[in-house]
Amino acid sequence: MKCTFYKYQGTGNDFIIIDNRQQLISKNDTKNVARLCDRKFGIGADGLMLLENPEDVEDDFKMVYFNADGNESSMCGNGGRCLVAFAQKLGLIDDKATFTAIDGKHYATVKNEIVNLQMQDVNDIEVYASHLFLNTGSPHHISMVPDVACVDVFKEGRAIRQGAPYFEEGTNVNFVQQLAPDFFKVRTYERGVEDETLSCGTGVTAVALAMHAIKKTALNTIKVNTPGGDLGVSFTKNTDGTYKDVILSGPATFVFKGEIVW
Repeated sequence: MKCTFYKYQGTGNDFIIIDNRQQLISKNDTKNVARLCDRKFGIGADGLMLLENPEDVEDDFKMVYFNADGNESSMCGNGGRCLVAFAQKLGLIDDKATFTAIDGKHYATVKNEIVNLQMQDVNDIEVYASHLFLNTGSPHHISMVPDVACVDVFKEGRAIRQGAPYFEEGTNVNFVQQLAPDFFKVRTYERGVEDETLSCGTGVTAVALAMHAIKKTALNTIKVNTPGGDLGVSFTKNTDGTYKDVILSGPATFVFKGEIVW
């Protein structure tokens, strides 16, 4: 079966997107998803997304996300932003969107090609002597380093991702360098991709909240530099410690479209 796909990227985090409102694509074909995401033998991407009809009448669409290894994954922030841009391209939305992903409902706005995506509230940030851990729709281990350029992200990230206490379930791993009170530099090892990616939306979100939680910044609008470009994170913090109104902002860019045999 031939189907049309679209390639999008958000600060270098790249995705294959397919309009699956007619339910022609099987969500159980994990080997084929992995084949399409393969950068040598397929299209090449950090993940694959299906845009489907909403189950909630208040939603504009449903997001189904697969990691590059073919397995359905937890939330992808940059993927969600790219899917909103794709929905706008299809004419499903104008400048606002409501959709449901694996971690629940999300709201988004689009202005001047910048997609602002509301992430889930976060009320549990674990602080340890060597790192922090929190879940922003996906699990994230965060380590501060003097210079992210000197980190072997593949080797060190892989060891943390597979080690205690994460083991088989794993975690994403972020290495963070502070550049200014409101500016951080991040490199991320992503589980499911099993390599460093140019950007990770849930990772950038996790870093911003974590840095605020340990008082590395007192600001609630943070800029984060990734190898693929800059993203912004804004939020409010309740008196009970919960981070609410968490917004991930950045570009979501159409790259090309093509046809594949599924």
